[in-house]
Amino acid sequence: MTLTRPVAVLVLTALAALIPLLGPSTALHGTGEAAAPGAGGTALLRTALFAALCVPLGELFVNRLARSVPGAFVNGPARSVPGAEDAAGRPVVPRSWSAFAAVAGFVAALGLASVVATGYLVPDSLSDIDVGGLYASRDGKLALLEVNAFLVAGLCAVSSRPATQLWPLGAVVVAEALRAHPATEHTSLTGSGLTLLHLTCAALWTGGLLHALRSLRLWHGRYGTQAGAALLGLYARVATVLLAVITATGVWSSLRRMPPETVLEQLTTTAYGRTLLAKVLLVAAVVALALWARRRLLRAADPLTACAPARAEVVALGLVVAVSGLLTALPLPIRW
Repeated sequence: MTLTRPVAVLVLTALAALIPLLGPSTALHGTGEAAAPGAGGTALLRTALFAALCVPLGELFVNRLARSVPGAFVNGPARSVPGAEDAAGRPVVPRSWSAFAAVAGFVAALGLASVVATGYLVPDSLSDIDVGGLYASRDGKLALLEVNAFLVAGLCAVSSRPATQLWPLGAVVVAEALRAHPATEHTSLTGSGLTLLHLTCAALWTGGLLHALRSLRLWHGRYGTQAGAALLGLYARVATVLLAVITATGVWSSLRRMPPETVLEQLTTTAYGRTLLAKVLLVAAVVALALWARRRLLRAADPLTACAPARAEVVALGLVVAVSGLLTALPLPIRW
């Protein structure tokens, strides 16, 4: 039993890594489009970068919610939830994974910066990488910003004030939003704003659910079901708003990439459209699992039975992150 969970995580991680690695050739098959050199590696690095954003942002988000659990962490421990706080009066939360996520994000950002430094070609050796050239281009400066931001986020994560990592993580989100919409693009500011909202809400939703389930696992033995159910309920209410924003920004961004009159055709004839369709289907599965978990939380005799569909939701969200990383490495379906 002790090894089952780590093995399952490793297997799921390996399967998720196959999506960005093998996805470009599958999505491009029969479309007549050409992938950029090393598209699979780029997609994998981008997936790792997105995941590295989700983990710490989710932790900060859920730890904030934990302080608002009704009756558990207000003015000392509640009678019904004895020992709900530590000696310093703070809610007990799982050990942070933020430092590990920062290391993964730093490595991914460094790999992506090396690709930019070689003119979006996969470097064969260190001599092919023109580090100085990064300062001469907009994409190069954004790549360097992400590398440095993850480095600072890691230092903040292991400091006495881990909440300060919110600022460098925010810088990464802004850099990603600007990178996805170059200045030459029509209404690039609108596109960057949409991506900023979409990526932020997606990271809070994915990372938040992961950390909420980790918290419930820790709290169940300490406080019983009351505090855990309250935390999951708080998360579910905020997640509803996050889902609404994600849906609105995702639809708007897609219509900017693919005009309404061409959407149905491009969803099956372009690599970008096919991958977008796969992402939409996965998100639909995530929403179904979320509704199932919400129903159990509100109506089941034991509200923590909602954890079962919520765990499946985390797995599905991990697949969505992998597909999102793949989407960034594929050619855009329209010409500006």
